[in-house]
Amino acid sequence: WGDRIRKRPGDPLRYMHPGGLQRVARRGVYSYAIHMPPVEELRTATGFNWDEGNLEKSRQKHSVSASECEEVFFNVPLVTGEDEEHSSSERRLFALGRTNAERELFVVFTMRGSLIRVISAREMTRREREVFWKS
Repeated sequence: WGDRIRKRPGDPLRYMHPGGLQRVARRGVYSYAIHMPPVEELRTATGFNWDEGNLEKSRQKHSVSASECEEVFFNVPLVTGEDEEHSSSERRLFALGRTNAERELFVVFTMRGSLIRVISAREMTRREREVFWKS
């Protein structure tokens, strides 16, 4: 799977991953398809941009902290893809990954320049977990 590489704060996030994930809604049911390459913008990301409203929503509704969201992007495996269904005004992406405490999270985010802006985060569903471990 490769390793995450970030030597100093401010260095670009770098990771090696053989593929990503695409979620497609058909009649209200999500299906997943592996695709390549992973979200390219992550290769040049330099940090995180937090919106207090989104941060508080994830914390209250799903008990997910900002640090857990960030950990997902530094751990492998990391499965990424584009959320086309919810991308009407801006490009929305998602990541399936684990925290340092092995918590499996689904993180929706967008890129603001070279910064990752987390929109929401929650525990993976059973189906997302299956796709994550098969990839």
